[in-house]
Amino acid sequence: MSPSAETVVGTLAQETAPTVDAAKGDPAAGKKLFTADAQPPCSSCHTYGPAGSSAQVGPDLDSALQGKDDEFVLESIVEPNKEVASGFQGGIMPSTYGEQLSEQQLSDLVAFLTQPSS
Repeated sequence: MSPSAETVVGTLAQETAPTVDAAKGDPAAGKKLFTADAQPPCSSCHTYGPAGSSAQVGPDLDSALQGKDDEFVLESIVEPNKEVASGFQGGIMPSTYGEQLSEQQLSDLVAFLTQPSS
């Protein structure tokens, strides 16, 4: 007998997106992820002044992230092809950061990328 809605007991596992709390993130740890620890490092493709990076494979984050909130930044990291910056091709940025990085590491990275400019 095949299972039916009436005979199945339990629930299906739901895939949940990582959540971040930039307020609990450490911008210094996020900078280290951006420049060295993430594989490949974000700085190998993106220009971002606070990181001292000037790569031009991906969007210039100094301008692309202006006015963006934590949720947008997180989504851009874990689902990079959902919204691709104008003038750039989708599919280039790795889509594995959401699996490679812990929620704390993602919080750190988002905290670094959304910290107020000085």
